[in-house]
Amino acid sequence: MEPEMNFSEALALVKAGHRVSRAGWNGKGMFIFLVAGSRFKVNREPLLSILGEGTEVDYHAHIDMKTATGEVVPWVASQSDLLSSDWGIVEEGAEI
Repeated sequence: MEPEMNFSEALALVKAGHRVSRAGWNGKGMFIFLVAGSRFKVNREPLLSILGEGTEVDYHAHIDMKTATGEVVPWVASQSDLLSSDWGIVEEGAEI
């Protein structure tokens, strides 16, 4: 990954389906990506006990992060993420 862009450029790439990461992040293998919105009917937990089976849910698009430990979590940009210019595209199968 060649870090070379600001957050605005990185966000445009995420919206286009790319994975991006910051050179300044401490964890190896971390990147963010877009989870597309969808519509589905509830059929399993945890939503089953909250909304009831068959309830239609509009799942809004959002950004997730693959963490250094391999987990996927919802992601919100920090102030340093927003103002940094060390963003780069993560290529498929790339070691970052």
